[in-house]
Amino acid sequence: MARILLIEDSPTEAAVMVQLLERNGHHVTTSGNAEDGIASCKRDKPDLVLMDVVLPGMNGFQATRALSRDADTSHIPVLIVSTKGLDTDRVWGLRQGAKDYIVKPPREQDLIARINALVGH
Repeated sequence: MARILLIEDSPTEAAVMVQLLERNGHHVTTSGNAEDGIASCKRDKPDLVLMDVVLPGMNGFQATRALSRDADTSHIPVLIVSTKGLDTDRVWGLRQGAKDYIVKPPREQDLIARINALVGH
């Protein structure tokens, strides 16, 4: 079981993801924007962050960069989960410090396999 922070501004998508992750044995906390997500990540030190890109205020790329460059959170892997499916988006996300990038909506098996790879399960 991993402790996962989901940063997602859509309540519907967040609910679907939480249900999927909990069904697979993970403990999930959520945040509706990047700024709150960064604060939550620093405070709670989750095992993994699932990051949306299109967020109000700071976007997911900026938040990923902030987390990956902060000594308190740089060890926490970020998996970007986004509707932005272009190769350039993926490359940019990885350049910001994300450990992986998956396009929405992810297939459950794919997402769980990638999470397990990142958290060492």
